[in-house]
Amino acid sequence: MRSLASLFRATLLLLLVACFLPVSADPRAQSDSIFGPLPVFEFHSGFWLNLHHMLYEQAKALRDPSEHPTPGKYAHSFLDRAPEPHPALTAAEQRLWNDAVNFYVVNYADRDLLFSNDLVILKNQLGDFEDCDELSGAKKKTCDAGLPPNITHVLESAGAIYRAHYWSAHDRANRQWIAMIAPLIREQGVGISERLAAAYQTKWPKPKIRVDVSVYANWAGAYTTLDPLRVTISSLDPRNQDTAALEVLFHEASHGIAEPVEQAIVRECRQRDKAIPRDLWHALVSYTTGELIYTAMTPDNSISPPDNSVPGGGASPYAIREGLYARGWDDYLPLLTRFWQPYLDGHASFDDAIARMVSSL
Repeated sequence: MRSLASLFRATLLLLLVACFLPVSADPRAQSDSIFGPLPVFEFHSGFWLNLHHMLYEQAKALRDPSEHPTPGKYAHSFLDRAPEPHPALTAAEQRLWNDAVNFYVVNYADRDLLFSNDLVILKNQLGDFEDCDELSGAKKKTCDAGLPPNITHVLESAGAIYRAHYWSAHDRANRQWIAMIAPLIREQGVGISERLAAAYQTKWPKPKIRVDVSVYANWAGAYTTLDPLRVTISSLDPRNQDTAALEVLFHEASHGIAEPVEQAIVRECRQRDKAIPRDLWHALVSYTTGELIYTAMTPDNSISPPDNSVPGGGASPYAIREGLYARGWDDYLPLLTRFWQPYLDGHASFDDAIARMVSSL
């Protein structure tokens, strides 16, 4: 089996080809025409969902600039940040766009895309109607998304501007990201999904997991919502590029299957009359995904193993690279290395690994 590094080199050539292919109206059609049907995941580049996230990002920037990434920090910084006008917009278009952003400021900017039930429902609805040119059903009854009239009006008004000035470039960026990740999913997707499911003592979902690709996702660059299980990931966030994209993708998907781990930790804590540790299950998911992905990267020693001692250095797992253990998870890394790693290596049982970690808290 080829390493992920060699696959990535091949992907660069495919990306050059993808850049010159015509843009299909259906993002899945483009993926299928180049690579054939992909396992595990189903990728989407949806108009309404991308518009929604762009308006949300600009509203957050307008409401509290101090919490927003500084311009230039991320590759998607070309997204216009209110209130500066876009030079290509007419005065009338700028007013409509500002009205849409202000609507998001008032109604959504103080809510989290992951934890607000209203925003999760809205995101899913917009994804389901990605093939529609409208949301009201005025022209086509099957395109009535059932949204409140005020939200429908805002999105349709801003949508005309977004389609004219932004969507072509955003959709192209999303499709190029799909073209980058597709060979890795084809080569490694089934094996990684099976190993992750086995590690979490569960089964990978039979239906393909929907992945909505957007130029902007959230502050973390990706997030996952449940019931239904859907991943939203930024195509332009530098944390989601190259082979690192594979780890982010499977980390997010793991949120939907790692419930047995969380339940086991809670059960063990209650039996020992201990406080349930905040984020231990999340640290465990990050650790597991990183270990399995970077084990897959070095089957033939084609690249150097990750240097886990240097945050941000080399081809290291995401949690190491982004310094997550140094920002609240520092007590968990020794536990995971000492007790969970032997389980991943086949030298300990699941229950024993969980029990030893909890007893050492």
